[in-house]
Amino acid sequence: MPKWTAADIPAQSGRTAVITGANTGLGLATAKALAAHGAHVVLAVRDTEKGKKAADEIAAAQPGATVTLQSLDLGSLRSVRAAADELNTAFPRIDLLINNAGVMYPPKQTTEDGFELQFGTNHLGHFALTGLLLENLLAVPDSRVVTVSSVGHRIQAAIHFDDLQWERSYSRVGAYGQSKLANLLFTYELQRRLGETGTIAVAAHPGLSNTELMRHLPSVFNPLVPLVAQSPAMGALPTLRAATDPEVRGGQYYGPSGIGETRGYPKLVGSSSQSRDEALARRLWAVSEQLTGVTFPL
Repeated sequence: MPKWTAADIPAQSGRTAVITGANTGLGLATAKALAAHGAHVVLAVRDTEKGKKAADEIAAAQPGATVTLQSLDLGSLRSVRAAADELNTAFPRIDLLINNAGVMYPPKQTTEDGFELQFGTNHLGHFALTGLLLENLLAVPDSRVVTVSSVGHRIQAAIHFDDLQWERSYSRVGAYGQSKLANLLFTYELQRRLGETGTIAVAAHPGLSNTELMRHLPSVFNPLVPLVAQSPAMGALPTLRAATDPEVRGGQYYGPSGIGETRGYPKLVGSSSQSRDEALARRLWAVSEQLTGVTFPL
């Protein structure tokens, strides 16, 4: 089978892509590739100074590229609502929403709203943003919501409904696994609810990529990361394929093709049986609505 690369991205002229966490790493690589194929990319970022540098970098690489900066802190529902209001006004039609931003293995912290940082940012923030932008996605035939998960959805992963915010005890790895499992449960349940609307929900994961996401790894691993991890440009390929390949179908999951899905060119991959549990997904959805106050127009 031919290797899918950024050269296979179809023309994106006239399309608007909102990408969270697009000021660095995988998000920036995703934005660069979409801009290179003509998309209007919206960099939805917490650090607007870094976002401005990223926008300048894209413009320098692609003269004539259309890049917009949007302030967004996924760890604040107040910020998510404000950003969604601004995006809905500026872009009545959104072709792509790429839920890329995330945190991995931080020390115990909470969001502005009191959620455990990884669950609050990686899942709840994106859940709320997607729900608040969905009407403008539904207005576009063949629009897509792409959510970035991880092989970590299999590692110590469970949805701890009895202690979602890890208040009794905290495991960096367990909390990350919960958030990444939640990303997949959300994607599959969103696709079931979208049905035949013409908008689809897809998931992707980057394998092992050398980005700032690795900064909370134990220091003993630091010398190894550049040796085993692939570049952000390679890590972004599964997301880009999920976002643009005409053959993609709703509810699919893309990741690297190499051993252990750690590196390589993107292909359709599987996910854990737990991620496919429909009852679990419905329960998580109901809890997410309750915690965020966001309901979907479906």
